[in-house]
Amino acid sequence: MNILAIGCHPDDLEIACAGTLAKYAKRGDEVIMCHVANGNLGHAIIMPDELRDIRTKEAENAAKIIGAESVNIDVGDMNVEASNRDTIEKVVEVIRYAKPDLIITHNPDDYMRDHMQTSQLAFHASFGATVPHMKGAILPGISEAAEAFGTIVPIFFMDTLAGINFIPTEYVDVTDTIELKLEALACHESQIKWMLDHDKIDFIDFVRTCSKYRGLQCSVPYAEGFRQYAGWPRFATKRLLPE
Repeated sequence: MNILAIGCHPDDLEIACAGTLAKYAKRGDEVIMCHVANGNLGHAIIMPDELRDIRTKEAENAAKIIGAESVNIDVGDMNVEASNRDTIEKVVEVIRYAKPDLIITHNPDDYMRDHMQTSQLAFHASFGATVPHMKGAILPGISEAAEAFGTIVPIFFMDTLAGINFIPTEYVDVTDTIELKLEALACHESQIKWMLDHDKIDFIDFVRTCSKYRGLQCSVPYAEGFRQYAGWPRFATKRLLPE
């Protein structure tokens, strides 16, 4: 299977679904982690241009740990717009490049606008990627424009931060990949250290606790929760999330 996860900031996928992505990768599936925003405003001391470069490298390192490929759309923080034509074309191109069997992205109702706009982008672009005359945009690392992808694929919304206002309809047991998930998250040192120093939050423990909470709900030590978008024609007759 081909798996495409579209997150907003460079650490969002590691927080919400990296255990699941690692399970896909371990069984031999192709996994692409795409982040739309570059995270350039995620610090009060490190300046945006420097932070952009730091966080891009952090995302690449995290993807390697999971066994995935990292793709960067490179939109500045607080500038993610689902209606921006250039951004839509870039996400369309990523989808055509990935040829996914499913897409994982943010819940449409999340705690910040960039996340919500990314969810809409994934939804709109996944349809646009199937339209032959819809133009894509060549991205670094993608050498040439891909042809239209012929399938409107299922979309799964990943958990919100701390699980607020999110009731999963499906769970993935990530007990065997929880340490990989946290190792990948730890690659985002600029964020982990900043939150500990500035907000007094041990974010590694925070994410472990959330995974344990979802595990309690489905009777395993650690789990990640998802909700499938319910709209035609985005259903399949087989389970697409890993066991």
